[in-house]
Amino acid sequence: MKKSTKTLLLTYLAASAAGVALHFLYQWLPNPLFALISPVRESVWEHVKLLYFPMLGAALFLTRGGNGMGRAPWLMAQAAVCAVMLGSGYLYHVVFRGEAMVVDLLLFFLPLALGFLLPRVLWPLCEWPGTEPAAGLLSLALGVLIIWFTFFPPEGALFADLSGALRTFLTIPV
Repeated sequence: MKKSTKTLLLTYLAASAAGVALHFLYQWLPNPLFALISPVRESVWEHVKLLYFPMLGAALFLTRGGNGMGRAPWLMAQAAVCAVMLGSGYLYHVVFRGEAMVVDLLLFFLPLALGFLLPRVLWPLCEWPGTEPAAGLLSLALGVLIIWFTFFPPEGALFADLSGALRTFLTIPV
C-alpha cells in the first residue's frame, strides 16, 4: 500500500501534463487513432478522456510489479473521478451555462487530484474477493463506452458539442 508522496506527486504532475496534452492532441494531429484518446468535440463526455487515460496510465505505472495495494482501488478511483467530471461538467456547462476557463481547469485538475487520493480510501474495500476483476471490468466498460461514443455519440446534453461544431463521426477524418 505504501507509495512515496514524491512518487505520487510526480505521477500526478505527469498525469496532469498528459491530460493537458491530450486535450490538444486531436487538434494538432487529427486522425482516427488520436480521436480515440483525445477530445474531438467540446462535449462534457469527450472530456472524460482527459481523466480516463492519464488515470489508467498512473494506475499501471504505480501498480507495476504487483506490489502495493493493487490496481483495483486505482481503477475504481478512475471510474469515480470520471463520474465526478461528468456530473460537475454537466452542472457547470449545461445547467448553469458556464464558460469560464478557470472553472474548466478546476474541473480537470481537482477530480484528477481526487483520483490520486481515493485509492487509499478505497483500498480496504478492494480486499474483498472478486474486486480486482470487477474493477478491471468497470474500467474496460468505461473505455469501450468512450471509444464507442467517440464515433457514435447519442443525442443528449452530455454529448452535445458546446462549441457548436459538427457531430463527432462527421468530423473524424477516415
